Amino acid sequence: MTLPIVAYGAAILRRVAKDITPDYPELKKLIDDMWETMYYSNGVGLAAPQVNKDIRLFVMDSKQIFEHLEEDEKGVYADEPGVKKVFINAHIKQLNGEEWAYNEGCLSIPKIREDVYRPEEVIVEYMDENFVQKTETFKGITARIIQHEYDHIEGKLFIDYLKPLRRKMLHGKLTDISKGKIKMDYKMVYPK
Repeated sequence: MTLPIVAYGAAILRRVAKDITPDYPELKKLIDDMWETMYYSNGVGLAAPQVNKDIRLFVMDSKQIFEHLEEDEKGVYADEPGVKKVFINAHIKQLNGEEWAYNEGCLSIPKIREDVYRPEEVIVEYMDENFVQKTETFKGITARIIQHEYDHIEGKLFIDYLKPLRRKMLHGKLTDISKGKIKMDYKMVYPK
């Protein structure tokens, strides 16, 4: 089932999410619904706060990015063919490498894309959908998506990385999003 995406301005997008245990109610269904919602909305990642759940859970699939790249672009991202994973109770242990710009967007902040600088490598400790503890290193576009989704469970948004003047210039568009003055192909819920 596709879930509505929480729009910019909702308080849940600014809260630090909570760790969960394996007995979290209907966790498998929530994960399945998040995958369906992410793909339906043409996203590459989706965090639980974006579907109105204040828990440390996100899904991401960087494989689909590589399917649409030209051959000469593939080496730039350093992590072909990408990964598809569920992250539960994730905690970033280390960020490494040069920061590089990439034009990011967000399902909760539709129709706005901006260049964001992020480190090229992330080491993250998390549990998979079976609650198996893992610590892994990710690079390139996969590391970027993980950092973006991780920010969601930490109450941060990609626009927080923009310079104050640029954010000020986006104020009107952000206000329109929070008031529901946008038309999207996917379901959204707006702040009261």
